[in-house]
Amino acid sequence: MSSTAAFYLLSTLGGYLVTSFLLLKYPTLLHPRKKQRFLSKHISHRGGAGENLENTMAAFQHAVTIGTDMLELDCHITKDEQVVVSHDENLKRSTGVNVNISDLKYCELPPYLGKLDVTFQRACQCEGKDNRIPLLKEVFEAFPNTPINIDIKVNNNVLIKKVSELVKQYRREHITVWGNASYEIVEKCYRENSDIPILFSLQRVLLILGLFFTGLLPFVPIREQFFEIPMPSIILKLKEPHTMSRSQKFLIWLSDILLMRKALFDHLTARGIQVSAWNDAFWKQYSSPV
Repeated sequence: MSSTAAFYLLSTLGGYLVTSFLLLKYPTLLHPRKKQRFLSKHISHRGGAGENLENTMAAFQHAVTIGTDMLELDCHITKDEQVVVSHDENLKRSTGVNVNISDLKYCELPPYLGKLDVTFQRACQCEGKDNRIPLLKEVFEAFPNTPINIDIKVNNNVLIKKVSELVKQYRREHITVWGNASYEIVEKCYRENSDIPILFSLQRVLLILGLFFTGLLPFVPIREQFFEIPMPSIILKLKEPHTMSRSQKFLIWLSDILLMRKALFDHLTARGIQVSAWNDAFWKQYSSPV
């Protein structure tokens, strides 16, 4: 390679690195900041499971009473096309009955068990007297001004359409966010109703990380408005540390190093994207000086 070619190559690379760094710090030079319709610093996962039976009206009411900023819940659809709030499609874990929600009418759904294991925390149970699986519209009616994060649990076009219709019926586009870890589900949600903010799917989270570490992120437009990720260290709450191999602990450490990046979170926050990390029964909003 000639000295002239090397000079141009280094100049181009240097210009790219400087521009990428500048736009990483000040992304609004290229992208308009997204308008945040609400800010949620504390998000109650499944209504704050661990304190009450997950995804019940009692759990939601308790979370709102103690001051949560947002309710997170999960939706499925019944045989008679009612949108219900439940994490699992199969009800064996939560009710003791081995049946799928989609195979039953709403009036046929069994009640929750009085005690449930908290699936994201070791040796922890939640309990409560309210053991009825609620309808999504009941939650909308009970908490008309509370932001709600909806996880569309199954790739079902009718479910997505019904949820969209309910959001529009109760005029909640400005305080609702929806999506799933599945890229296909998020795409369907956006096509069904682009007025409702969407979550990052797992595929998009991985893409964002790739763009961040290659310096390309500041140049790429982003459609999503909520970046929600589990802290890798949450795995340590699910298993006894002494039962984990060194390689498993190393992978958790490496994942934490790659994912928990202040520069990434600051950049997304500066672009008007809310960043939240799941640590136990709650999501917590990332606080940025931006």
